[in-house]
Amino acid sequence: ETEPLTSKKDVSDCNEGEDCKENGLLVRNPKSALRLVEDGNKVHPGQGAKGEAAQISNGYSGVPSSVPCGGMAEAEDGQCAAPAATTTTTTTTSTTCGAEGQQQLMELEDRETWSKKIDFLLSVIGYAVDLGNVWRFPYICYQNGGGAFLIPYTIMAIFGGIPLFYMELALGQYHRNGCISIWRKICPIFKGIGFAICIIDLYIASYYNTIMAWAFYYLVSSFTAELPWTSCTNAWNTGNCTNYFSKDNVSWSLHSISPAEEFYTRRVLQVHRSNGLDNLGGVSWQLTLCLLLIFTIVYFSIWKGVKTSGKVVWVTATFPYIILFILLVRGATLPGAWRGVLYYVKPDWQKLLATEVWVDAAAQIFFSLGPGFGVLLAYASYNKFHNNCYQDALVTSTVNCVTSFVSGFVIFTVLGYMAEMRNEDVSEVAKDTGPSLLFITYAEAIANMPASTFFAIIFFLMLLTLGLDSTFAGLEGVITGVLDEFPHVWSKRRELFVLGLIIICFLGSLATLTFGGAYVVKLFEEYATGPAVLTVVFLEAVAVAWFYGITQFCNDVKEMLGFTPGWYWRVCWVVISPIFLLFVTCSFLSNPPQLRLFDYNYPYWTTVVGYCIGTSSVIWIPIYMVYRLIITPGTLKERILKSITPETATEIPFGDIRMNAV
Repeated sequence: ETEPLTSKKDVSDCNEGEDCKENGLLVRNPKSALRLVEDGNKVHPGQGAKGEAAQISNGYSGVPSSVPCGGMAEAEDGQCAAPAATTTTTTTTSTTCGAEGQQQLMELEDRETWSKKIDFLLSVIGYAVDLGNVWRFPYICYQNGGGAFLIPYTIMAIFGGIPLFYMELALGQYHRNGCISIWRKICPIFKGIGFAICIIDLYIASYYNTIMAWAFYYLVSSFTAELPWTSCTNAWNTGNCTNYFSKDNVSWSLHSISPAEEFYTRRVLQVHRSNGLDNLGGVSWQLTLCLLLIFTIVYFSIWKGVKTSGKVVWVTATFPYIILFILLVRGATLPGAWRGVLYYVKPDWQKLLATEVWVDAAAQIFFSLGPGFGVLLAYASYNKFHNNCYQDALVTSTVNCVTSFVSGFVIFTVLGYMAEMRNEDVSEVAKDTGPSLLFITYAEAIANMPASTFFAIIFFLMLLTLGLDSTFAGLEGVITGVLDEFPHVWSKRRELFVLGLIIICFLGSLATLTFGGAYVVKLFEEYATGPAVLTVVFLEAVAVAWFYGITQFCNDVKEMLGFTPGWYWRVCWVVISPIFLLFVTCSFLSNPPQLRLFDYNYPYWTTVVGYCIGTSSVIWIPIYMVYRLIITPGTLKERILKSITPETATEIPFGDIRMNAV
């Protein structure tokens, strides 16, 4: 039986700093949070019965809450007392005690929120729309059947990517915790997922920002009347350098190398001074200075939290769209642009029968939307409780997918122009993949346009802004996760923690700043994130849908939004999304990529190193499971049951009061 909640007016009648008793309920000081907990002897209902057992009289449905003070009732002096003898389920109030109570109280009173709803939307869009949208999607699209590729891409988005995106936003907004501590409220034995996410984010920060350092180097080099990658008369050029854009009649041979490629490989990366991963060579001081400046910008953008980063993304998230529009218009007016567009969208229906096309579609939509990196959990945790995260998920994921498709036109209009100038097929021009597509092919096309300096500056500025807000997001996922897990240590020292994190990421990036650093970036990109993130999100989906319970999760969503997710979302979360993730993971592991960069073929031992790097993050999940079972008292069955039962309650807002659901 539950008693009615005391109204706010009634509560205010209590004297300042005193407790009062009304309607059989102990009411705390109205300035502190009203917290409802279960009686010490209450038996937790099973997963299926949670929805019915969790209804309270104000219409909110609740989540199971463990009693503070180790499951014992609390005496009036605030100390833990013995459990009551009665087995009747009652509702009492309690002050929280111990470190867990301090952490819950800190979450209630000190949790910051976004200044405006648009700050959150721009931050999520800025995170999801990154460098991969500009180079990875166009390449995968034309490689897998052009316009026909949009069919598997859309199907994978509807049944795999968007449901996972929505699930993470809802989890973060409801439980208001980062990627580590949120598992106390969902399924504690899976807490290792949070530690794995943090390690993966650190790996990404170690190589992703190096790509931005390359873009910054190009940006600085663009402030000249003649762009340095337009001629073959520079100190770094070789005898094979061939400038087919020159006024002289130049024939393109098998050994010809464009000045843009030599600028990228011999001036920026200086890979000719490295023998591969066996001998990376020295550190490039130019790239080191570029990366140092980038990390300085990152630090002062995120050191104060979402209040500051939410303002920075007004520039970093919107500026790329302005530049994409300018480049799209410019590309459409170039001679031969139609050849590139036709090559991009012309459907090859036979490709749909190949399994690889569906694997690529699933992988592209997953890595484009970006669940599993802790970012969506962190960003959503700063939302207001009743924010419509369902609408946010649909809007941001749609914007992301449309951006990827439009970016293809921006790239392929220029590739068509390049093919026209070289008098070659578009397929020959479009051989470059990954960063080479931007730093060689596109840079060369820009250099030979009218007003090339202007277009080079805005293009590389766009690459920087695309990368910066993704870096903000990745590091915020780590920061929020650690600060929520250790609030008594870092909650008042955020600036110091962020500084230490930036220094760690910078030191971890040194290997990518060597003359052979591009080989390290490629290795990390293929192995450190791909299978590890897929495994993490698969376990996350299973933990939420099967251990926490899809019924309970849908009840949580109903509390926030006022409606329950329909059968389509339930089926996706329980069955389709886990199968989707398992399908992509098994496809990757059964057919690992054969790495090659420039003229360097990666030796076999690098594959072993790559898998070791990927495993070094995921291994923390089983390690924590074993640790959890060891430290939990009781028989093995009792340990398992305790380890899959939520430890702490989630506070539900009710006006100016927050309460634990029962």
